[in-house]
Amino acid sequence: MSTSHIGKADLHIHTSYSYDGTATVKVMLQYIAQHTDLDVIAITDHDEIDGALEALELAPYYGLEVIPGIEISTAEGHVLALFVRKLVPPNLSLVETVHRVAEQGGICIAAHPGGRWSWCLSETAIQRALRHPGVAQTLLGLETYNASLPDLRMNDQAAAMNKRLALATVGNSDAHMPWMVGLGVTCFPGNHAIHLRTALQQRLTTTAIMPRPHYYMASYLKGQILRYCGLVHCTTTPGGRAVLRRLSVTKNWPRNQPVAQNSR
Repeated sequence: MSTSHIGKADLHIHTSYSYDGTATVKVMLQYIAQHTDLDVIAITDHDEIDGALEALELAPYYGLEVIPGIEISTAEGHVLALFVRKLVPPNLSLVETVHRVAEQGGICIAAHPGGRWSWCLSETAIQRALRHPGVAQTLLGLETYNASLPDLRMNDQAAAMNKRLALATVGNSDAHMPWMVGLGVTCFPGNHAIHLRTALQQRLTTTAIMPRPHYYMASYLKGQILRYCGLVHCTTTPGGRAVLRRLSVTKNWPRNQPVAQNSR
């Protein structure tokens, strides 16, 4: 790939379509457009596609390029599916999930791998999946930096893991609140989603990070408590100020993810 521009992407962003997302699609897009210099973003709600499709429809209004995606709960841990427009069922094996994403022409990124939690893919699970025919052509990248982990030292473990796996390096925010977007970034040659995809295929991506503010945990917990009560940040008019409103439909909090935990 020959280009002088280095693009920035955040490929792991949640909206209120996720059970733990604290802002609507409009609020997220408005913040990103006004406060970041990202070239490409991906909306990846938990086992939901509607937020990504809404963002895709609204993207031109905000001047953003949006990749539709999902954070899929596989039997072995979470994986990001990008460039998909149909829901992939949760709780399938990692291999079956990757194959279903491939059927839509999408690609996959291992999300926050290597942790001790059930939502983290292990190195063994990824290695085992990559041995299956066709998986390596779709499972292209690994989050070597996730800005929302309870312990950021886990990112060092992920980076060490990827030296052995040799997947594309990916940095993401895993944002559940607008101000988190861009704390982790994937850099790539070019400035559009098609360039990003090629860079992932050719292992040309790098990561950039911003320091996590001291108030991160307090803000996160406050947002999750409000979300647990059904309150999210909304905007009633395009470009308007974000205010707290109760959702008409509240996503149920998974029983194995208490509100005090930094769940994905």
